[in-house]
Amino acid sequence: MRAQRRTEGDTVPRMEEKRARELLAAERERIEGELTALRGTDPEESDARREPGDLTDESLYQDEFDAGRAQDLRRRLEAVERAEERLANDTYGLSVRSGEPIPDQRLEANPTAELTVAEARGGSG
Repeated sequence: MRAQRRTEGDTVPRMEEKRARELLAAERERIEGELTALRGTDPEESDARREPGDLTDESLYQDEFDAGRAQDLRRRLEAVERAEERLANDTYGLSVRSGEPIPDQRLEANPTAELTVAEARGGSG
């Protein structure tokens, strides 16, 4: 369901604040849970116990994979924070580029969406 927002004589539909808060809270909880789980996984052996030159060791790959995953999760958490700021500033659900409304379906699928689908694909909006 969408609420209405008046700007310079035009009515711009947007997602209800309560639903937006629910989506962002769930996204934050999910990401923080994944980060916590990732931190809880210890490598099979410490760097000090690895044999020098053992570059094919599976745990080395897993350590690098986990580091990349943690970085991705931190970026996604930053996106949640930006979306929460937009919600506080009454601009959530509007493209940060064009100001055009972002459809509810997109926000349901990706609560941190900053652009319309066309803009995200490289179009002008």
